[in-house]
Amino acid sequence: MQFFSKPNSAFLKLLSFRILIVLAYQIMAIVVGWHIYELTHDTLALGLVGLAEAIPYFCCALFAGFAVDHYSRRMFGVLACLMLFLTALTLVAVSMGWLRGNPVLWIYCSIAFTGLARAFIGPTYSAMFALILSRDQYARASGIGSAVFQFGLVVGPALGGILVGWAGKTSAYSFAAGLCLCAAVALLSLRVEEPPPAASAPIFTSIAEGLRFVFSNQIILGAQSLDMFAVLFGGAVSMLPAFIHDVFHYGPEGLGILRAAPAIGAVITGLFLARHPINLHAGRWLLGAVAGFGFCMICFALSVNFWIAGLLLMLSGVCDGVSVVMRTTILQLATPDTMRGRVSAINGIFIGSSNELGAFESGIAARLMGLVPSVVFGGVMTLAVVAATAKLAPKLRRLELHQLQ
Repeated sequence: MQFFSKPNSAFLKLLSFRILIVLAYQIMAIVVGWHIYELTHDTLALGLVGLAEAIPYFCCALFAGFAVDHYSRRMFGVLACLMLFLTALTLVAVSMGWLRGNPVLWIYCSIAFTGLARAFIGPTYSAMFALILSRDQYARASGIGSAVFQFGLVVGPALGGILVGWAGKTSAYSFAAGLCLCAAVALLSLRVEEPPPAASAPIFTSIAEGLRFVFSNQIILGAQSLDMFAVLFGGAVSMLPAFIHDVFHYGPEGLGILRAAPAIGAVITGLFLARHPINLHAGRWLLGAVAGFGFCMICFALSVNFWIAGLLLMLSGVCDGVSVVMRTTILQLATPDTMRGRVSAINGIFIGSSNELGAFESGIAARLMGLVPSVVFGGVMTLAVVAATAKLAPKLRRLELHQLQ
């Protein structure tokens, strides 16, 4: 494939960085979820994991985007890898009982540090992506990048569940630490000429410029808002430990299977879209994919069979895969090169942190409504968000990708 030819071997290294860091993060995420529920047996405690990560992410994301736009794109990604490495080591210490005090609080503190590290990963990847590839390659490369990302979401949870079940939490956290170091090496080995640092405007002025660009662009704002609210209300992944314990009665291996199921669907979708990119009716495809995701979440909540639930989660991943590829392509094509770090950081606040806030919302809703009703409610709200976006963002609804090229 043309992306892996010698001139674009840098793209292969960038993908290596992405999958390694995703594997590390996903292993830590699934083991932390199991660890917390094992200690507390409380769905709200699972939701608080998301809040612990979202708060520092919110606080740092815009400053991370500014840093990537005005300084080295690559070195901030390496720094993020090292921060996640330290997080994994701290979790090893918690699992071994080496740290005094409440282990749950130590886990929350470690996850907060993860949020800080993740603030730099998205802007780094987005900026390096644009340096390595030409604009006519963005649509196909977004499909490949999405497939690689989702492949990490498949293997990471499954591997995390297997490691916990067979070798224990300490081994799983240690393995994640090693992956973080490998991701840093992959990024350091990438040889690409970075443009000179941008003119150093005052930091808050520069951040405000990025915010004005996003909020004045109906297409970008609509795409980001659509995914943010869909993930905020529709995601049920954070509640999977409770479903495994209380509904399906499986062990950690079952949790790994269900966590991997959405990503399996998304990998298949990403690979298909890499060969057959969507160019016509891009906005309608995006809206339809998010609606399909919400419907799958409703059906999943009402299922009582483990394997049917896994199939529904896989179908939700197909829908999510279409949404991710379309949103990524739209953002890459619509964003000026000098603002990629800031726009990616804002996108991260909309999308990345919504996973963690969605976990918190799911925990609160499960406590108030019960486990199954809370997920049904989230799916219904996702459908409502799609309807509202279609009405309020007509430019997104009518979007054709050639309009952005």
